[in-house]
Amino acid sequence: MTLPQAVASPQPAASGAHAGPHIAHSRLDNGMEVVVIPDHRAPVVTHMVWYRNGSADDPPLKSGIAHFLEHLMFKGTKNHPQGEFSSLVSDLGGQENAFTGHDYTSYFQRVPREHLATMMEYEADRMTNLVLTDEVVAPERDVVLEERRMRTDSDPGAELSEAVQAALFAHHPYGTPIIGWGHEIETLGREDALAYYERFYTPENAILVVAGDVQPADVEKLARDTYGRIPARGAPPVRRRPQEPPARARRHVSLADEKVEQPTYERVYVVPSARTAETGEAEALEVMTHLLGVGQSSRLYKQLVIEKPVAVAAGAYYMSSSLDATRLWVYGVPADDVSLDEFDTAIDGVIADFIANPPGDKEFERAKTRLVADAVYAQDSQVALARWYGAALAIGETIEDVSGWSARIEAVTPEAVVAVARKWLDKRRAVTGYLLPEAAA
Repeated sequence: MTLPQAVASPQPAASGAHAGPHIAHSRLDNGMEVVVIPDHRAPVVTHMVWYRNGSADDPPLKSGIAHFLEHLMFKGTKNHPQGEFSSLVSDLGGQENAFTGHDYTSYFQRVPREHLATMMEYEADRMTNLVLTDEVVAPERDVVLEERRMRTDSDPGAELSEAVQAALFAHHPYGTPIIGWGHEIETLGREDALAYYERFYTPENAILVVAGDVQPADVEKLARDTYGRIPARGAPPVRRRPQEPPARARRHVSLADEKVEQPTYERVYVVPSARTAETGEAEALEVMTHLLGVGQSSRLYKQLVIEKPVAVAAGAYYMSSSLDATRLWVYGVPADDVSLDEFDTAIDGVIADFIANPPGDKEFERAKTRLVADAVYAQDSQVALARWYGAALAIGETIEDVSGWSARIEAVTPEAVVAVARKWLDKRRAVTGYLLPEAAA
């Protein structure tokens, strides 16, 4: 079970010259969505069930319950004892896992195509027949607490990132870690898990994504015969979240630890996501981020690592796939003789130069071509395709939003890129984090 901070932005190629797979999309009578992505290159299938709930939907004082329930979903049902499902997948030579994000939770298996119906039967069973006892819940809570200690509490870089996110989203639940705060995880119990399960694990709140060597009509029939037997419970849950007020002050977080050998830097901006942006803005942010900080030809790398040099690494990343406003990272590792304050000033200089001296035609077109090409090449991954479509639908996007991504990237103009850089790369919208050796504090 994993805790990704982000799933790659949905980026399959558009229709036409970069045509992607034909996607079949339907809905069962109980409200469950069904997406089928044919891929006949190998006799295998990826079966995923996505729920429209993640850590940002955790109730107050119950942070970590979405992730905790993900663990508990492997503890057995009325029809299948603990371990039976996992053992079956292993015996079939398959793979399985699950992950929790801020906006969704997903369970998946990758098996030979002839076993798809069995995967559906088992997954449909645990959508409605989960059995939890205190004897099961308490030890698993300890497992989650140990996971937190190993991944975050003993890792200064993870601690800094957690502190930066908490400062960036002081009101919105994105500021709470997916795994939860330790003192609140300690309070989670059987009743909390069952209440969360009954609220969110319903067919009308779920999306089935099947990618592989299948025919859409066959998959839809199997879905009706398994998931379709689960009664709907009414309208899907309404996701009401407090929104972050406009930021008005620059914020800085610094962490020193004896385990740190090399200072590192991160600056995180609150920016629109693909879901919340005005028309064309998310795509312009994608292109701008690529030009600014992706790869050795980016402005940050060329100016700070090659030309100056004041850094040994520098880059940027935009996480477009979010239900609410999202994040854009600028990060780096300064050279030995450069302080983090000096590096921060150098970052400001690169951004100011990018706005004053926008990319030329060749630089601009090369960035867009690379983005689209990466999306085309990524379609070789059956699992990646299933994740792209599942994540998009889980945050309220459509099949057309995903399949049309490349065309929208190709429509981005240099003026739009400069406009989003000027509008959103404002330090008042960001939190800057320094990670330092303890002696340098």
